[in-house]
Amino acid sequence: MGLFDFIKGQFIEVIEWLDDRGIVVYRFPAYDNAIKMGAKLIVRESQAAIFVNEGQIADVFGPGTYTLSTQNMPVLTALKSWKHGFNSPFKSDVYFVNMTTFTDQKWGTTNPVIMRDPEFGMIRMRGFGNYSFRVQDPVIFLRDIFGTKKEFTTAGITGYLKAVVVSGISDLVGEAKIPVLDLASSYDELGRMTAEKLLPNFAAIGLALTNVTIENLSLPPEVEQMIDRKSSMNIAGNLDQYMKYQTAEALREAANNPHGGAAGAGAELGAGMAMGQMMGQMFQQMNSGGGAAGAAGQASAGQSSTGQGAASGDAGQQGQASGGKKFCSECGSRLNENAKFCSDCGSKL
Repeated sequence: MGLFDFIKGQFIEVIEWLDDRGIVVYRFPAYDNAIKMGAKLIVRESQAAIFVNEGQIADVFGPGTYTLSTQNMPVLTALKSWKHGFNSPFKSDVYFVNMTTFTDQKWGTTNPVIMRDPEFGMIRMRGFGNYSFRVQDPVIFLRDIFGTKKEFTTAGITGYLKAVVVSGISDLVGEAKIPVLDLASSYDELGRMTAEKLLPNFAAIGLALTNVTIENLSLPPEVEQMIDRKSSMNIAGNLDQYMKYQTAEALREAANNPHGGAAGAGAELGAGMAMGQMMGQMFQQMNSGGGAAGAAGQASAGQSSTGQGAASGDAGQQGQASGGKKFCSECGSRLNENAKFCSDCGSKL
């Protein structure tokens, strides 16, 4: 092989890049080798190729296959002062830019964000989710962000983009003044509004923010406890309706049991009202900080009083029996002292 063939073998004849999903910008490895005039440039879909001459951006190529010449490299031809028909090898840096959409980029609050809620006042909020972006203007991105590295991955810029997204979401939540209890139903709308709000920020560095997803906005434990306490108070506020329901149920049972008499109806009515009052006292103690211990104390006290009342009732019945009369336990009919069967219902005494 002659000297001319050896020199010819060192020229770059094909320029292409089989892109990696995680790489945003890739510098073609020319190694000090010259590019042959007439070399083939292959730019795949969702790629852009940029020629840089001594740090100055020259010609930009979109998807397609090109045979390099002075005709399709006008900027580089002007920078190097090539004359028409120039056919000698030349040196130039070639960068490939990945124009695909980079999805599932994570964002999250490093520290709680202080917000003002119309119901709970000042609160601290955390959140996380994901976003997607792509290179919109490869020239701006290469000039302002990439520099002269060999390659540039998503990891090299996601830290900055994450901070921009978190800041945008925090501003929007504060401006929208959505109560924390209603935030979960507004995730989609807040994500869409964040993407629109941050378009200028991304465009300034040659990027486009295509999507923002909010997966969760969480509150500190103490605020969640306040929400639970508020729910308990709302339940306690409906006890009046519960007591009315219990009273109506007792009256209905009495109407369906005519043999029970007035005493049975009164007992059922009293039991329903006592239950409603006991529950009211329990919820009041829970909401005032008494907790389960206070509720248990009230319940045991109520049981003690009920026991005493029952004992007194038994004593009264025994007193009536000792007075010469007794009553049927089934239908309540008044019977003779020595009767062994009820004369009305036939029940054994």
